[in-house]
Amino acid sequence: MKSIVLDATPLGLLAQPFASPNGNRCRRWLLSKVAVGLEIVLPEIADCEVRRELVRAKKTASVLALDNLGDNPQITYLPITTQAMRLAANLWAQARNRGLTTAHPKALDGDVILAAQVLSAGYDPADITIATSNSKHLSQFVSSAAWESI
Repeated sequence: MKSIVLDATPLGLLAQPFASPNGNRCRRWLLSKVAVGLEIVLPEIADCEVRRELVRAKKTASVLALDNLGDNPQITYLPITTQAMRLAANLWAQARNRGLTTAHPKALDGDVILAAQVLSAGYDPADITIATSNSKHLSQFVSSAAWESI
């Protein structure tokens, strides 16, 4: 593993105030991964999933923390591209045709978009792990694990 891709759960923890024990635990985890030379990737879909709730709840300090993560030179921000969205549509359809669901049929499936972002960006699937709280949906497309276990 050379790169860790942040899913919404660890990203949401990283956006929490410094008084938050879980947020601080996640920040220590992130710093330990950077210290050993792992690339940290922040996909735009995870940013959107976390940001929309922070904006709705008017948590301006957390939105600022999220902005700072995206601007951090030690973190690679991965934008959504047309190629990623087209791949996401294909992955979603393939999973559905195999009888595997990742979200409600009418939902915009963030997990599939996240997997497609990583795969379409040219990352070698053997070199990445998505840090998440629930790898069940993601693991059918890319390597994923509970963030605390990485």
